[in-house]
Amino acid sequence: MAEYSRIAKGSFTSTGATKVIYLPFAPQTVELWNYTNANAAPTANKVVSAFWDVQMGQGFALETGVYNATPVLVADSVVANGISTFSAGLALQFGPQQQIIGATAANPIVFNVTAHGYSVGDTVVFEGLYQSATTGMPQISGMPFVISAVGDANHFSVVWPGAGSNYTALSGSPAGAYVKKVLYPFMYEPAVAYIEAITTGATTTVVTTANHNFEVGQEIAFRIPSSWGTTQLNTLPNGLTPGSPVYYFVSSVTNNTTFVCNAVSTGFTAFNTNQTVASVPGLSFPQVVAVGDVSTGGLAYTGGNLYPSPSFPTSTNRVTAINGPAIRGAFVNNTASGFTIGVGVGTNLTSSVLVGANADVIYWRAQFYDYSSP
Repeated sequence: MAEYSRIAKGSFTSTGATKVIYLPFAPQTVELWNYTNANAAPTANKVVSAFWDVQMGQGFALETGVYNATPVLVADSVVANGISTFSAGLALQFGPQQQIIGATAANPIVFNVTAHGYSVGDTVVFEGLYQSATTGMPQISGMPFVISAVGDANHFSVVWPGAGSNYTALSGSPAGAYVKKVLYPFMYEPAVAYIEAITTGATTTVVTTANHNFEVGQEIAFRIPSSWGTTQLNTLPNGLTPGSPVYYFVSSVTNNTTFVCNAVSTGFTAFNTNQTVASVPGLSFPQVVAVGDVSTGGLAYTGGNLYPSPSFPTSTNRVTAINGPAIRGAFVNNTASGFTIGVGVGTNLTSSVLVGANADVIYWRAQFYDYSSP
C-alpha cells in the first residue's frame, strides 16, 4: 500500500435502516460482508457480500448472494440507495421534502406524513405549518427536532408543547406544510441547540428540540428573546459587569435532549412556548450554545487516553468524533466524513436490502488510495 493510502475496517449490527459510518476520510472503495447470511443455511434472495467503487457513482453497489434455496450464487447490482460517501460542507444536506397531511395540537405533536420513512432519533425540520393565514403552528417552522416516536409508516411525533392556546391542529394537507430530514446532523457541529423547555430553581434544567451534544463540565451561553421569557439567563447584557458575558457550566446530562446547568434561576420568569402565529415571520428562537472556538468538547484526562475525542450524541447511540482536541467543552470542528450503506435492493435479490435485515451482523472495509487510474 502506498504511503498516503488509508484503510479502515469495522462491523455493526444492522437495524434494517441506512447505516452511517464516520471516518477521517471519504473512501474510494467499500467492501461489505453479511456474516449472518453467510453463516446461515441457504435462503432465497439473501445478500452475502457487496462492493462499491467511487467510479461507479454515488448510491450504486455490486452484490453477490443466494438466489434461491437450491442454492445458486448470483451477482447483482444496486442502482439506488446503495453505498455513498460524504464529507462536511458549508450547508445542511436534506432528504426529500414531504407533504404534511395533518398534525395534532398536543404534546407531543403527532404528524401525519404518508410513508415518511423516518426512525426514532432522526432529525427533521418543518416548513410552513399554516392551517390558514392566522392559524396553525408555524411557530416551530425552521427549528430542528429529533423524532421521539414513530406510530406507524404514516405517523411520527416530536416533543413540543403544541397544546398551547396559540397552536391549531393541521388537517387537509395544507399548502406549504412540509417536513424534510437532516441527513447528517453529526456533521454540523457546532450545532445551535434550540430550547423546548426550561425548569428553574437552584439549578436549571434545559430540554432541547434536538440532540444538544453537551458534555458535563462544558461551558454554555443562552440567547433567549424576550417573548420567550427566562431572559435572566441571557449571556448578554450583564447587569453587574457591563460587557462581560455570563456563562454557565453543564453539571449533568440526563439524555440526548436534556441537561442540567449550574445557573441559579430561582425566581426567574417562566419559559413561554405559546408564541402567537402573528409573530411569524420574524420570530427569533431561544438558543443555548457552547462557548469557545476550535474546540472539540473532549473529556477531562482521567488516566486513560490523554486526548479522548468527544462523542455525539452525548447520552445514547454515541459516535466518536475524529477531531483533535483543543479547549475542553466548546465547539467541534465541522470535518466529519465517511460513507453510508443504504436500503437499496438489486434486480435479482429483491427481498434483501444491502444494509441487511434487523440483527444481521455486517463487516466492512473501506479504502482511500493516493493514486488511481482515470
